[in-house]
Parts: sequence; C-alpha cells; structure tokens
Amino acid sequence: MWTTCGVLCACSALFLTVCAQSERRASFTCGGNITGESGLIGSQGYPGVYPPNTKCVWRITVPEGRVVVLSFRFIDLESDNLCRYDYVDVYSGHGTSQRLGRFCGTFRPGALVATGNKMLLQMVSDANTAGSGFLAVYSAALPHERGEQYCGGRLDKPSGSFKTPNWPDKDYPAGVTCSWHIVAPRNQIVEVKFEKFDVERDNYCRYDHVSVFNGAEINDAKRIGKFCGDSPPAPVLSDGNQLLIQFLSDLSLTADGFIAHYKFRPKKFSTTTVPPPTPTQPATTRPIPLKYSVALCQQKCKRMGTLETSYCSSNFVITGTVITTVTRGGSLLATVSILNVYKEGNLAIQQAGKTMSTKISVLCRKCPLVRRGLNYIFMGQVEEDGHGKIAPHHFVMAFKTKNQKVLNVLKNKRC
Repeated sequence: MWTTCGVLCACSALFLTVCAQSERRASFTCGGNITGESGLIGSQGYPGVYPPNTKCVWRITVPEGRVVVLSFRFIDLESDNLCRYDYVDVYSGHGTSQRLGRFCGTFRPGALVATGNKMLLQMVSDANTAGSGFLAVYSAALPHERGEQYCGGRLDKPSGSFKTPNWPDKDYPAGVTCSWHIVAPRNQIVEVKFEKFDVERDNYCRYDHVSVFNGAEINDAKRIGKFCGDSPPAPVLSDGNQLLIQFLSDLSLTADGFIAHYKFRPKKFSTTTVPPPTPTQPATTRPIPLKYSVALCQQKCKRMGTLETSYCSSNFVITGTVITTVTRGGSLLATVSILNVYKEGNLAIQQAGKTMSTKISVLCRKCPLVRRGLNYIFMGQVEEDGHGKIAPHHFVMAFKTKNQKVLNVLKNKRC
C-alpha cells in the first residue's frame, strides 16, 4: 500500500496528504532487495528513532535501459562534519566501488543518479546519538529524460555533453555528487574536453572538485586527474574504452560549474615503439613493428648523451615527482607531478589549481628504472595521445637542485 503511494508522491503534489498519512503507517525494515519502477525507502522504524549498532543495506533494481534516481525527502542522522558515526552511503550499482555520496545530519542532498539500473544504499549507526533516520523516493528514468535538476548517469552514444546541475543559469548547488560513466565500444577510447570550467579553487582541490578515472571504478590508482579552479583542464584521453567522471561539491562555497564534451575515438594500438637513434639522427615518433620493441628492451640499459646533447632532440623536457606507477606487460605508466616545464611540445598536462601533472610511458619497465616518490629529469618523445614516451636511449636522471641552472640555460637555447 505504501509503495503505491510512494510512486504517486514522487509524481504529483496532489497526493501529498494521502502519502503523509500512509508514511506514518509504513513499517520500514533494515535493508532488502527492492525492484520496480518507483517506491519509498526508509530507515528501520522510520519515522521513529532508528536503532543503534546497525548496518542496513538496500539494493534497488529498476528495469533494464533505465537509470535509478534517488531523492531524499527527509534525513535526520547524528551530525558530524565527516559523517564518521551515523551515515547513509549511496552507491551506483550493487557494489561499493562507485560511491555517489555519504550523508548525515539534517542536510538533504540533491537528486542522486546511478550510472545504470542498480543502486545500493547502506546505513550505519553506532552506539550513541540517534535521530529519526531518513525517507527517500527512488524512481526509474530514461538517461535522456532525467531533467536539468539531475546529474550523472551512463553515457554510451558516440558523442555528447555533460554538465553540472543548474548550468549555465546559476551556480551548482552545495552538497551534490555526480558520476558520469562513459562507455565506448571495446575497440575505441574516450576523449573528454572541458569547454567552460569554474569550480571552487583550492591548491589541493580538497573541497569542490572533478576527478577523472580510467575504467568504471573510483580508484586512486586509476585516477587521471583531480581538477578545480577556473582554468579548463587539458583534454583527457582514456587508456581503455571507459571513463568515470565524478563531480563533488561540499556544503560551503559554490561556483558556475562546467560543461564538457566527449567523443569516441579509434583506439591506437601503441604497442609499437621507436628504433634507437643513430649518432647522426635524433629519435622520432614514427612507429615500428612490435618485434623491435622486444629487441629494444633486451638492449643493455645505458643512458645516452648528456643534458645538453639530449635537449634539442627531445619533444619534451620536464622535472617532476613520480606519484603513481602502473605496470602494463613489459612497460610502465607513471603519473608525474610536474616541478618545472622546460620544453612542452605536445605533452598533455593536467592542471588542478597550481598542481600540474602528466602521464609518461616507460616502454621498458626497468630501463630507465623510475620509482615512486623520487624526482627526475625526463627528456623524451610524445605519443599521439599526449602521453610522454621514454625509451631506454632517452635521457632520464635523478633531479637535483644543481641541475636547475643548466636547464634554465637550455630553456633559452635555440635548437
């Protein structure tokens, strides 16, 4: 009886009185599997006080081809700035890899949209302070019919756009989390370009921010960048056929927000590398057959040239700190937090506040050997996707302060 009323309540204000009476009679249990076009979910015992020391999980499934939209009608949980004690977590899907938000206190977030037809709610309470819990309405919506007040969802058309709520009429609201899951065919990659960008500025993007991840999960090891401020990030390219973009705003300052465009591109099977340069010919980015890459990594690992001789033959020259490394077959992909750029070329550089970073592929995983947390000088070539490329013959060395003077001189050198 109350489920039917929940549908009507979500659809029309005419049924508010009936719905309120039914909600008072409803008996909400701790978790469960919920299916259907729409309905109500409430904390155990709502509208009475929820019990202590509980963990309740609700799994929502709406029909295939739809996305789940969740709106909190009421929330009253123990208040804490970090929601460490009593809280409700909302996830896209039935797993816990794509969290849309964690909520407590009496702040009611905006509508939350899953990237598909499944959503998971998890409410946790500790032994102490309690309140009346929460009441939420879920519904099924087509991805293109969610309305301007919603954000997030699955994007699988060859091209399209996504934007923050309220764009461009007014600032995005406080306390929202949006996750866009972009899925291309298996033989393609995703390119995202931010046209306009204005998100609360912070040197470390600790408050409002946009995070971009390779794949379909929120995973720091797969994070391409974290962005805020008023400068649009550089274009982003996925490694595979999926990207996850998450936008989060806290409960304080807001700003204009952003609009971004995406498109699918053919995947470049860049398992090829470049041949070692001869003494009279600098390295180029022309690809060669895969069999040569094996031979390349079997060569004796020895750095060629000096800072001075390698500078002009390199597409890019930077100094930076290696912050993440991911092994891929015989190669390694490093994320480098940039200290200084001396020669940029076509290197794709991400900027978040004052922090700049880039991706560098080390073609032979241990040649040169780079380690997380250490500072290096990188001189190499740039691939078509904007990633730096380091082969064994390229110039890489540990960066020391004394090298900076030489690099500054080389920066002003005409090649």
